[in-house]
Amino acid sequence: MVKHDIKDLNLAPQGKKRIEWADADMPVLRAIRERFEKEKPLAGKKMSACLHVTAETANLARTLKAGGADLVLVASNPLSTQDDVAASLVNDYGISVFAINDEDHDTYYEHLHTAIKHDPVVTMDDGADLVSTLHSDYPEKLPQIMGSMEETTTGIIRLRAMHQDKALKIPVFAVNDAKTKYLFDNRYGTGQSTVDGIIRATDFLVAGKRVVVAGYGWCGRGFAMRMKGMGANVIVTEVDSIKALEAAMDGYLVMPMAEAAKIGDLFVTITGDLHVLRKEHFEKMKDGAIIANSGHFNVEINIEDLEELAVSKNEAVRNHVDEYVMADGRRLYLLAQGRLINLAAAEGHPASVMDMSFATQALTTEYMLKSKLPVGVHEVPEELEDWISRTKLASMGIEIDELTEEQKVYLASWEMGT
Repeated sequence: MVKHDIKDLNLAPQGKKRIEWADADMPVLRAIRERFEKEKPLAGKKMSACLHVTAETANLARTLKAGGADLVLVASNPLSTQDDVAASLVNDYGISVFAINDEDHDTYYEHLHTAIKHDPVVTMDDGADLVSTLHSDYPEKLPQIMGSMEETTTGIIRLRAMHQDKALKIPVFAVNDAKTKYLFDNRYGTGQSTVDGIIRATDFLVAGKRVVVAGYGWCGRGFAMRMKGMGANVIVTEVDSIKALEAAMDGYLVMPMAEAAKIGDLFVTITGDLHVLRKEHFEKMKDGAIIANSGHFNVEINIEDLEELAVSKNEAVRNHVDEYVMADGRRLYLLAQGRLINLAAAEGHPASVMDMSFATQALTTEYMLKSKLPVGVHEVPEELEDWISRTKLASMGIEIDELTEEQKVYLASWEMGT
């Protein structure tokens, strides 16, 4: 059996069912896996991936292995691992997994180090923890890295900062910035799965409530759209004037968090930044306010401020709900310890939308191994996105028009005027 550190191998049968259920809704990735099985484009390449260990990710891992990769998979968030899926990957598919749901800080980083000690030539990240640890603690291994793929907005922010500071030493593909990823995974995936996690944790009735969405990027748009559709009065807070203007024209109230804090029933941070909710906001929130995060890291809510303000804390008043009692008797409810609510309290994005994201990951990995890229953050090639979107449409039974030769000439010319 392959090396591993998971919760319980006996969970494998349940995990296999989940993996197979997700696979049935991932036709694009399945088509890639069938080709990879024949062509072996990743043959002999050691890979380390730091991703959410879910049923959908399991099918990406299966695809990479089918392509010939020697893969080690670790968690990109301590609360996102589905233990039965991890067990099945080890037991049924022979993939090394080092991930345990609710693992502590030391175990999380021990697993990251294990992934790096695998001596990968290719890495895959969701939040850039693997790449940043590689740069900080294992600089001697950087010359062997052919490249990496980054899955999420937070990770891209970190990698672009590294590149600007001339600290980045490897080429990285910004998979998150691919249209086949952010227009669907971020918007429709995060939108639905965040709602799912909040409702599972709280049994919260959305209709008629004031829901404050911090951040109007693609994830924030998706969540705001779902909340509006369920009858919420949605308030958006932003620091970007263009995004704030978009939110206003999309029909949402837009105001500073200092004002929204006074009236919100539910607060959800989806920004990728630090301390979006903090002391001055907690002090204004009304009794019973619910606080959640759907950004990658648990830094968007200043939990230390919340702990300092509270005179008492009641853990797990419901699954994934901690109650903080303020000196004046107000109760504030923090969901999932401020971590990703959609993965901590629910199952993450639906398989159908992850089909495109992980197809993009797999094809970009293959492309990268065929290319010699300079250090920096690179865009996913347009031809890969075109193939993925067309294949997805075909799997949905949808056909589209083609340009005529006359139309192609017209779009490529400047001579023809009005």
